[in-house]
Amino acid sequence: MASNAPVGKPTDMSAPRLPKVAGIDSTVPAPPHTTAPLPGVPPAAPPSDAALPPGVLIQDRLASWVSDLTTLHELTERLIKTSSLDGALREVLGAGAALVGARRGMAVLEPADGLGPTSTIGLGLAHADLGTIETVPRGSGSCGRLLDGLPETDPTGADPTGADPTGARRPARVPDPIAIRDVRTEEGLDPRHREVAARLGYAASYALPLATEEAGRLGAAVWLYDEPAEPDERRRHLIGLYGRFATEHLARLLQVERARVRVATIAEELLPSRLPRVPGVRLAVRHRTGPQGGGDWYDALPLPEGALGLAVGSVSGTGPSALAAMGRLRASLRAYAVMEGEDPVAVLSDLELLLRLTEPARSATALFAYAEPAQRRIVLAGAGHAPPLIVGDHRTEFVETSLSAPLGMLTCWEAPSVELSPAPGETVLLYTDGLLRRTGDTTDRAFARLHAAAASVPGADRSDPGAVADHVLRALLPEGLDPAVEGEDVVLLAARFE
Repeated sequence: MASNAPVGKPTDMSAPRLPKVAGIDSTVPAPPHTTAPLPGVPPAAPPSDAALPPGVLIQDRLASWVSDLTTLHELTERLIKTSSLDGALREVLGAGAALVGARRGMAVLEPADGLGPTSTIGLGLAHADLGTIETVPRGSGSCGRLLDGLPETDPTGADPTGADPTGARRPARVPDPIAIRDVRTEEGLDPRHREVAARLGYAASYALPLATEEAGRLGAAVWLYDEPAEPDERRRHLIGLYGRFATEHLARLLQVERARVRVATIAEELLPSRLPRVPGVRLAVRHRTGPQGGGDWYDALPLPEGALGLAVGSVSGTGPSALAAMGRLRASLRAYAVMEGEDPVAVLSDLELLLRLTEPARSATALFAYAEPAQRRIVLAGAGHAPPLIVGDHRTEFVETSLSAPLGMLTCWEAPSVELSPAPGETVLLYTDGLLRRTGDTTDRAFARLHAAAASVPGADRSDPGAVADHVLRALLPEGLDPAVEGEDVVLLAARFE
């Protein structure tokens, strides 16, 4: 395609080039302000020499095109492997630095619609350096001018919002990149801009809008040179092609991130806004959900005569439908708990009947416990759910519950309840299966790891149910729970009895 053809002849200030595909080493040495090319990425070939025979010129030109296309292919392959906005921005900065021949840079994510999220990522710049750059008046800095320049007034006088008199929506105009060859001599720069450049040791910059006509403005990236310089026309062409691809990838990640935030918000709104305060017991909960949203839930409900209802459960499926089903199931359980909470088997039997009649295609697991903190007495029943775990100074053991099918799996559900009496200072852990499955181990191995994690809670943390829950999570999931990674939800409810 003609748009992919390299144009112009690179200047001495451009980044060094690796050997072209024909194996001829570049004779242009690397200037001191440039960075080494990314490892494993074939660089562009050197320009042809007019003195060479025509056949050699054609071969050299073809080799240059192949090298350019290979470079873009390698860089875009790396980019599409990123799954988070910050990761993608870091990849864009690194790839752009190789393409324009710079050593440092920064990328700003600031969608034009104002719905966020926003972030700033640096390459070769410390957090304090980014803060120093942000002290430059927005209208003087290259990033600020690009961020404020879309949409902008079209030279023809057209509406900058992209609308025309007929009401049709036109693509917004994408601003041009901004090159400052020498900060010291560039006209119109704010004195603060020159001061910051001198303090951080950069002399030139090249800023690229992260924007396309379809995606609109998502942000901007700027690369900083240690000496007066600017990329030649060919490198501008390459970074322009890469920038358009990067913007589309960022737009897709932005949609995923916004969807994840909305799902997480809905899930949190369907769960208790705060845990109740009931004499004789202290509560803490840890809840994590995946990007699509799952059906794991928990509840803690004050009941008459100082009693407390504790519940955890999981609805099959993911996404909005699972969240809606989870909300209905939790609301129903609260109603049944108020009416007959002292009998957990009756509560779950009513819940099973409701689920079977209203949502026959869905199943769920649940555990409901009726607790009397003053007497340190708990009566509980489970439907296809993992058994609770008691953690104390003298014991760490699972509660022996009877095996039972999940709700909605049998024509009539019923299983015997279990009664237990926690000792003063002991903590009862209720959790969903996601805690075990997120470990990636087999079921038996996951249970063993959970038991070992609970048994290893430091003595100083045993008095705080939140600290107990945090320790268990760190031990089972040492790398944390990335909310951007699809997988099982995790719920861990801790109740410490005084």
